[in-house]
Amino acid sequence: MAAIRHSLQRDVFEPTEERLIGVLYVTKPGKKKKTSFLCATINKEKPIYATIHQVKKTDKDVYKKKNSWPLRELQVVDGKDENKDTADVDLTFDRVYKWVANSAPDKHAFIQLLWKLCCRYLPKQKPQFINISAELIEENVNIAENGDVATSALDNVDAVLNDDGDYRALSEKEQMDLERLMEQCDSAVSNAEAFAEQLSRDLSVLDGANIHSMMASEAQVEALMEMIDTAYTEAEKIESRLDSYDEILQHVKDSIEKIADKNTSIEQTNANNSKLLEELDRLINQLELPQQYQEVLISADLNKTGSLPQVIEAATALQTVINAPVPSHLSQLQAFQDQKKRFEKLKSRFSQIVSRHLNNLFIHLGNDPGETLSLHAEQLTLPRHGSIHNELQPYIALMHWIRALDHRAYQHLNKTYATSISKLYERDIRLFFEEARQRISGGRRLRGSGSSQDIASMSGVAGKLTSQIKHGAQNLSTRANTGALLGVDRDQWGSELDMQERQKFDEIFERVLSELQPVCLAEQEFCIAFFNLNSAGTEQKPSSSVASTPGSSGSEESSGSAGTSSGTVGTPGSGHGKLVNREVRSMMAALFTTLEQQLGSFINTYDRADSYCCLYIYVRLSEHVLTAEDTGSFLSTTFGSCLVQAKRNFDRFMNSQLQSIQECRVTKKKCGIIPFITNFEEFAQTAECVFKKSERRADLDKWYVRLVIAMFEHIPRVASEHQRTPPEVIKMENYHVLHQLMFQLKLPGMDVQRKEAKQRYQEALNAYVTQYFGRPLEKLNLFFDGVTAKVASGVKESEVGYQLAFSKQELRKVIKEYPGKEVKKGLEQLYKKVEKHLSEEGNLLQVVWRAMQEEFIRQYKLIEDLIHRCYPGAMINLEFSIDDILNYFSDIAQSH
Repeated sequence: MAAIRHSLQRDVFEPTEERLIGVLYVTKPGKKKKTSFLCATINKEKPIYATIHQVKKTDKDVYKKKNSWPLRELQVVDGKDENKDTADVDLTFDRVYKWVANSAPDKHAFIQLLWKLCCRYLPKQKPQFINISAELIEENVNIAENGDVATSALDNVDAVLNDDGDYRALSEKEQMDLERLMEQCDSAVSNAEAFAEQLSRDLSVLDGANIHSMMASEAQVEALMEMIDTAYTEAEKIESRLDSYDEILQHVKDSIEKIADKNTSIEQTNANNSKLLEELDRLINQLELPQQYQEVLISADLNKTGSLPQVIEAATALQTVINAPVPSHLSQLQAFQDQKKRFEKLKSRFSQIVSRHLNNLFIHLGNDPGETLSLHAEQLTLPRHGSIHNELQPYIALMHWIRALDHRAYQHLNKTYATSISKLYERDIRLFFEEARQRISGGRRLRGSGSSQDIASMSGVAGKLTSQIKHGAQNLSTRANTGALLGVDRDQWGSELDMQERQKFDEIFERVLSELQPVCLAEQEFCIAFFNLNSAGTEQKPSSSVASTPGSSGSEESSGSAGTSSGTVGTPGSGHGKLVNREVRSMMAALFTTLEQQLGSFINTYDRADSYCCLYIYVRLSEHVLTAEDTGSFLSTTFGSCLVQAKRNFDRFMNSQLQSIQECRVTKKKCGIIPFITNFEEFAQTAECVFKKSERRADLDKWYVRLVIAMFEHIPRVASEHQRTPPEVIKMENYHVLHQLMFQLKLPGMDVQRKEAKQRYQEALNAYVTQYFGRPLEKLNLFFDGVTAKVASGVKESEVGYQLAFSKQELRKVIKEYPGKEVKKGLEQLYKKVEKHLSEEGNLLQVVWRAMQEEFIRQYKLIEDLIHRCYPGAMINLEFSIDDILNYFSDIAQSH
């Protein structure tokens, strides 16, 4: 511990000019024993004060201060148990610090040291020492109470301080006295014991002389004591006089303090009065409306030319004073209440004037026919109503004023505007769609179209597609029977639009969508600006945007994932930061009450009239929905609703095609090419024309795959169900035509299906050739089957001719049964059978005949090879050669 004490003094406290008095080795209670040292120090310079440090040893074996507390901040010293020796000790500074000492005696010694330091440096403000044995501190209790710092207990502290080992050099006078003393004794250096005895004798002589001197001066001491008593009496007199002076000064101090308090109160009152005056001036200025403005508002004439700017200025001033921010404590003033009542009366009167004028103006504009649809224009055009917007433009400020101050009047004007202007849009939209129908079909009655009365009755439900959806679902079976279905023969198709009419429908439908967009957006921008709709606050949580890709099943349920977008987006022309909120869409729905229904009716009309129209509708609507910048606007949500229906119609159309493939039946005597293979070419050409460069291309590609896979699955079914045509012929011809179609159309993403079609065609061709060509040289084939069996059993090929059943004579007999004429005759019969099986549409007769030729040549070469190997040198050959075979096949093909 002495070495640690020396290191702490040298490394930690010497640089800060502190003197280490006591050290206690402690650890933190708990599982993790973190060790440290509690050090008590005093500074070397005056004023002297004591400090307690917590010192830790770092990983680099360097001592470093972690915490330091002045002794005066020590509040409680807790020994934990005064009756039991324990090493726990708690010191309370700003909080309680708990430590466990190295041993109980070390803890007691450190506590006693703290007590002595407190007695010396904190005699009046000692901390509490609790749960500590009285023996440690009782010897110093009386000393602490009397405040005597010159006692033996504190001398012990001085001893501790002196034990620190600090060296103090001798003064010059002490050094001279020591040298003189050593000179008087010759043996001071050589005989230290004799020198010490002499010093002791001299000290005794000096002590005796001091005692005699003190006894001789007793009278002088008594005289000194009397003088001290006299001085003490005089000091008491001076102290009593000073006390009287102090009382007088205290009275003067109290008087001065009262005067200062009174001056402070007066200054505070003046400051409060000044602030009150400023506040009242501000309130009066806020609630002051000039008389000329009041007169303008009372007698406002909005019909008078040039009066509108002055009226708007007065209305703005009234709105400012009404909305002036007044503190709640001032709003209780009677004058404020009276002024508020006057402003409310003025506001009500002016609001009635403005509301009446705008109400009449809205009704007048709604009854004015304005621009109408030109039936003989070159382009289909929906009339604009910019003149109405221009006429209402000067009243924007007044409408904002009504919205801010009179919500009831604002709601009434909003409703009046929607009711009046919606008549114009209802008429224009109805005529617009009628003209669109006229330009497409020229008045011709379309398949599945209802009467005009049905359309009119359906138009009564604005913004709903329920009727169209139900109507389309009811006509599904009708379309399946009469539409252009892949699995149905063309002569059974109902009346469909021709390609030119479809192109015309596509152009007109695109024109319809393009004309609706500027009209709706212009009206939306005007309503937002005129009725200040964006001030309603932020929009509700947006819903999902329109889904663009159907599910893998392609069913109608998968199309239900498509939904309309009602989120918040920027409005064109008014900044993308503005939000199209629910109030905007609600007002637009009130203005365009029949738009969604008319568009849905138009779509369903041509969807029922022609099966392929749903493709054009789906693609065009998708383009407008996906490219719209204002996806939260009324028009976008309307297009989104129609896109949902268009997606369902598209999936329903594709499902009907798929179902027609699954239900296809061939009743003709010769099957030939199945209807869904024949019709697929026109279907794919039309679809490719519609979906070219479309964002919905992925939807079509998925349906291509499903339809072709269905064809792969149901071609074998149709082949097995047909009784007269061999199944291999049906599969061969249809797989061949399907492969050719996919190769010619170059459908993207169909490479796998195209290769599979080719593979299925090749397999069917090989199976047909194998089954119906068979082995024309049957007896020869049977003979050499026996030869092959003998060779396989171990007989050498050169010894086969010595077998009785396979001798050369037997071979010649069999060869004679197949002269060239008989072979050619058999091939002619086979050609007629193949020609009877195959259809003209498949155009595979020559292909099959060539495959049979190759099969015959293969069998011929196999027989020739066995003859040369098993009967070498026998000069045995078939009666016809490969050239003869080629001539036979060529002559038969040319003769037919």
